[in-house]
Amino acid sequence: MSGKTDSGQVYHRECTGAALETVKQHLDDQDITLFAGCFCPFVQRVWVALEYLQIPYKVNEVDPYQKPQELLDISPKGLVPALALNAFNPPRALHESTVILDFLEDLAAKSTHRTLFPPSTDPYAKALVRLQSDHINRTLVPAFYRYLQAQDPEAQIAGGKEFHAAIQYLVELFERAEREVGGTGLWAEGGDLGWADVVVGPWIFRATNALKHYRGFEMPQGKKFQAWLARLFEHPAFKKTCSTKELYLDSYERYAFNRPNTSQVANAINSGRGLP
Repeated sequence: MSGKTDSGQVYHRECTGAALETVKQHLDDQDITLFAGCFCPFVQRVWVALEYLQIPYKVNEVDPYQKPQELLDISPKGLVPALALNAFNPPRALHESTVILDFLEDLAAKSTHRTLFPPSTDPYAKALVRLQSDHINRTLVPAFYRYLQAQDPEAQIAGGKEFHAAIQYLVELFERAEREVGGTGLWAEGGDLGWADVVVGPWIFRATNALKHYRGFEMPQGKKFQAWLARLFEHPAFKKTCSTKELYLDSYERYAFNRPNTSQVANAINSGRGLP
């Protein structure tokens, strides 16, 4: 950890930077309300999708560790993201980021006619995207937390190798799609934001600030990877949901020093369980 000590920094409760400006643009009532925590990567997945799919929404920033009753009413574990679906009578709700993403994709197909997937005429290309997403959720995301939470130097080295390998395998999946179907998402030069970009982007972004700061992690330097990274971080739908670097450094300090009961995600990693 390069001599860093736990300063006791507390997590942020409100977005900063570009993300704050986006919040301000989404305070009016809509059929969909996104319950969000400003530092949560699972929230950012859904937020990016809402922006890209151009689905009207309202943002309600909550403190997921204080778990206000309005959050518990729509998310049984008190986890974000959660959606309140206000057009129903009585209102309905959804939680779990991947479930919400599927819902938004189906909703957009009937309303805005935008999609994060390849054309429906190419089911094989969509299946390749699902393989990418499966690897991200099963392997890459847990590896991120194991690396960040590792305290022993040897465990940190092993964690860095595991996370780097997870990124490299994702690159292999992107390259496979490029060979077989001409590419998917932003990996394809001239392509647009895709499902896997949205699913992995929040952790890749946090790897460039929190992981770099606390573990000295460096991203792969391949030309194509760096080009994909630039396209992802500069995509308007993604960029509009990013806060300033300080928010992530402050909010992830508790993970980096593995403070007790940091979060349900951290507890699951420490106990070897699947993510909640």
